[in-house]
Amino acid sequence: MNRIARALAIAAVLLGTATAPAASRPAASRPAQPDVCRTEVRRIPTTERVVALTFNAAWDEGGIAATLATLRQRAAPATFFPTGQFAERHPAAVRAVAAAGHGLGSHSYSHPHFSTLTRLAMAREVWRADAAIRRAGHAEPLPLFRFPYSETTPQAIAEVNAFGFTDVEFTTDTKGYLGTARGMTVDKVVERALAALTPGEIVQMHVGNDVGDGGHVLDAEALPRIIDAVRARGYRIVGLGALIRLCPQGG
Repeated sequence: MNRIARALAIAAVLLGTATAPAASRPAASRPAQPDVCRTEVRRIPTTERVVALTFNAAWDEGGIAATLATLRQRAAPATFFPTGQFAERHPAAVRAVAAAGHGLGSHSYSHPHFSTLTRLAMAREVWRADAAIRRAGHAEPLPLFRFPYSETTPQAIAEVNAFGFTDVEFTTDTKGYLGTARGMTVDKVVERALAALTPGEIVQMHVGNDVGDGGHVLDAEALPRIIDAVRARGYRIVGLGALIRLCPQGG
């Protein structure tokens, strides 16, 4: 979907106009875009020894500065999945991610359970998030969507595909967002990332947590060790732009 069509779709859904273009109509039976993956993606489809680092952003931005500093120091790319509400609350954080050259995907607008939503509500979640992330980041986001709670269904995936997005989930979640109060440690975060090491692994981390944790953001603290250990085992770290090129026929 080109930029003009996407902008029209965003406006139509947000305004609720009856003349919304086909790309924005939840009820439209429109085939998936040719450049999307039509099933959930939990690893990059490759045999190369590569790993993608991804970060969800739905709560606070406490780990953003440290995460970006580590990625810069180690020359490692990453992909960030903010919610639209996060982008509205923390536009400087989203802008910093884009300015550093990292990819921006979408994690919905308000982080709801998609299984409870109508098709129209799904569309609004997708397009409101897209608009908010664009405003905050001053950049073109990647056409990648990650469902809240990793709650995917064939119908929901088909909906986001119809809007031109690929659903990207993860091979492993480090669970760093649980924090020390719920039994997580930096060591456990690193162990979870490495235990799932495989060609095309997608690691899910978070830039903050949903409860106060004394200033600790375990994923940010563990990131230097994760990067160093992955590379020591002969893997390269890649951005998820590679995924787009590997799904040219909606595989």
